[in-house]
Amino acid sequence: MSRLVRATTLFALMLQSLAPAAADTWPDRPIKIIVSQAAGGTPDIICRIISDKLSDLLGQRVVVENRPGGANVVGAQAAAHAAPDGYTLFFATAAALVSNPHTYKTLPYDPVKDFVAVSMVAKNPFLILANPSVPANNLSELVAYDKANPGKLTFATDGQRNFSGILATWLNKVSGANILQVPYATMPQGVQDTLAGRTQLTILAIPSAAPHVSRGALKPLAISWTKRLPLYPQVQSISETFPGVELTGWFVIVAPADTPADIVTRLNQEMDKVLKTPEMVQKLADLGFYTEGAETPQATSAFVKAQYELWAKIVRDIGLQPE
Repeated sequence: MSRLVRATTLFALMLQSLAPAAADTWPDRPIKIIVSQAAGGTPDIICRIISDKLSDLLGQRVVVENRPGGANVVGAQAAAHAAPDGYTLFFATAAALVSNPHTYKTLPYDPVKDFVAVSMVAKNPFLILANPSVPANNLSELVAYDKANPGKLTFATDGQRNFSGILATWLNKVSGANILQVPYATMPQGVQDTLAGRTQLTILAIPSAAPHVSRGALKPLAISWTKRLPLYPQVQSISETFPGVELTGWFVIVAPADTPADIVTRLNQEMDKVLKTPEMVQKLADLGFYTEGAETPQATSAFVKAQYELWAKIVRDIGLQPE
């Protein structure tokens, strides 16, 4: 028995001695970042810009692997089940980590238990836009107009279970308005109908909205954040009218659970260097995303947790049933 105890103890000590060594030599081969959307989309573009800079700092190639499908589920599942060795990361969207868990009955991964936060990347607020014919210049005026003229306003969205549809439904809920949603299979068609006045309202990311706003074809009523943007200082945030209400897109980098803490720390530090360069800040802003650096893994984890709880509240408030 004593021999067995000694052998077990020796084996445990050997494992402990190996773990730091693996972390000390990391990275000694290419690193993969999984993107759960198709090549050419905004997540893919941003991840490739970042991966190029990260490759230089880490001294190893950082490659992007696109795993689209299933509303981000395919990529998230692949990342969750990867080895926790620091060589597979996940460029995670809000959908993958905080909205899918509340809109799907089951998922083939656990967004809370299967990942460890590495780095914040950026956030992208959305503009609530109106056709110029709508006699409102902010949310308060919009809600007042809807209540005085029931049935005259319609919202072009991407469907009641998608981002703009959920935001439109939530706005109705918190404001007491009753603006009808018109779902579109493709948002460009919805935007065209709002431009033509067939629908009166829509919700778009900043880059998509900017050309229409600049030529006066659509007017911004609010931004879906807790603060105003330098680009549109006159546009109120939603929370100025309805405190606590915000809904933004965002990206974070996470790793499979049990990835060594010192690797997570190193990745976070290098990501912070990448994100704080003026060139990167400008490139992200051009795409409608805003960054304040990588923050810390702990702060990123706290942010994701808060967003998870926010989405639980939103889904509960609007009565959306998981499918």
